[in-house]
Amino acid sequence: MINKPIYDELQGKFRAHFGRYPEAVAYAPGRVEVLGNHTDYNEGFVLSAAIDLGTFFAVAKNASMTCRLVAGDLMREVTFHAEDVAPASSDTWQNYVNGTFAGLAALKFPAHGFDAMFLGNVPLGSGLSSSAALEMSAGLALAKLYGIATDAVMLAKIGQKAEHEYAGCKCGLLDQISSLAGQPNKLIKTDFRRLAYETIGMGPDACFLVCDTRAKHTLADGAYNRLRESCETAAAHFASVLRHPVTALRDVSMAEWAVYRHGLPVDVADRAAHPIGENERVLKGVKLLAEGDLAGFGALMFDSHESSRVLFGNSCDELDAVVEAAKKIPGVLGARLSGGGFGGSVVALVHSRDAEIASAALSSATPCDIRVIKPAAGACLAELGMRN
Repeated sequence: MINKPIYDELQGKFRAHFGRYPEAVAYAPGRVEVLGNHTDYNEGFVLSAAIDLGTFFAVAKNASMTCRLVAGDLMREVTFHAEDVAPASSDTWQNYVNGTFAGLAALKFPAHGFDAMFLGNVPLGSGLSSSAALEMSAGLALAKLYGIATDAVMLAKIGQKAEHEYAGCKCGLLDQISSLAGQPNKLIKTDFRRLAYETIGMGPDACFLVCDTRAKHTLADGAYNRLRESCETAAAHFASVLRHPVTALRDVSMAEWAVYRHGLPVDVADRAAHPIGENERVLKGVKLLAEGDLAGFGALMFDSHESSRVLFGNSCDELDAVVEAAKKIPGVLGARLSGGGFGGSVVALVHSRDAEIASAALSSATPCDIRVIKPAAGACLAELGMRN
């Protein structure tokens, strides 16, 4: 079992706080975005992976309509009524659970409240999607408790709606689908127009360094939403000038962008070029992986970060410093920011045999916390029979 010490700690804290064992426990991992930045809400393509850091969510029925939720690291409890769920203005971490519960409750009326606690080890603000890990673990556990049938896409959409309406971030579905669909040693290629995904093998000698810059980011402060608005403005422009249907930037090629970008403000045109280029890089990257060309794939990662830095404006000095250092370290094949940007983590591709040396070199060159990770399994219900 991944992260069993956290599972055991959560079981102990749950029993001490609520006086009984949970009736359902679910686990969901964070994710690393490997290629395809801000393409999900532009109906494009992404390569991502679930990681071996995640969140457990434990829950049991109670005899009232009150929902009690405890953050296991803080041991802080909040409450809300099962029939009157709304975004919270304080202890805003609860909004990811409140919104997920509201989405499930819309499918089936909640006949009772619950007692719940969550605990995980995805670093907050690191760009590894601790929020999606919480939403998906809560979604799986609450669906089990209330007998609500869901599938991966439905649950991902419930988590996305929680982000939009409760947390205030107009995110795509990348984080939720990645958390649900992960497989060991494989990347997830997701087509966000069709909401279809498949796994792509990386070969036995590839792993990632996740470099947390300690530059904390928050995507609910408006910057993420403004980037999305720029993409939507650009898509509307291209729909008006191109001779084929355009419903999102996925429908625009870089060649078309070069010819038809005039008429857009320069900054909006630049913002649009990033996800258009990212879509092309993802499709090229899939072919390179099939050919076993990890060096070529890594070069696309470096290109991706440069596009984020120059065109999209979602990098920062700390992220740029790590990527620049990575370029000079033998054994690092590629590196780029991972996730929404504005802080958080850099993901670097290395051969497994080079991971230790490359980690030490990066740690010496930049002030960041580095973890060696391989793609891991996705979200699941935990076996309650593992109680100590």
